[in-house]
Amino acid sequence: MSASNEAVLSPERERCLGGVLDEIVPPGPSGLPGAGELGLANRIGAIADLALVLEQGLSALDELATSRGAQDFAALAQPGRLELLNEVAAAQPAFLPGLVFQTYMAYYQHPRVLEALGVPPRPPFPLGYEMQPSDLDALLSDVRRRPKLYRD
Repeated sequence: MSASNEAVLSPERERCLGGVLDEIVPPGPSGLPGAGELGLANRIGAIADLALVLEQGLSALDELATSRGAQDFAALAQPGRLELLNEVAAAQPAFLPGLVFQTYMAYYQHPRVLEALGVPPRPPFPLGYEMQPSDLDALLSDVRRRPKLYRD
């Protein structure tokens, strides 16, 4: 799945997707930002494999919101958003699975989230992470005592 850095969503779609992202990962009580608050909409909207499903789902959300008297999906309060999101997910089962996966991927790579979780906002390599020492012989002793389970 490829993504580019240029804006691919209209301002209306970006606003709608931002509202959806905040429903997938809402702001946390411990200071964690919501996914929509981080501005991930255009990054996720640029994923080619999601483009068609995303456009159909976002259109359906805005149309449902408008039919119920709201300006658009993003203008709805939280309980209304969740209700519409559930309706669209039931009518378009391909809409949420890929979107949820990509949202989590982008969210947990964002420097603000990593810092809030106490993880340095850097790649794991080349510095690596400290591992607790362990006694591999003790951990594997039960396995080594078992008889051979395969054929020669």
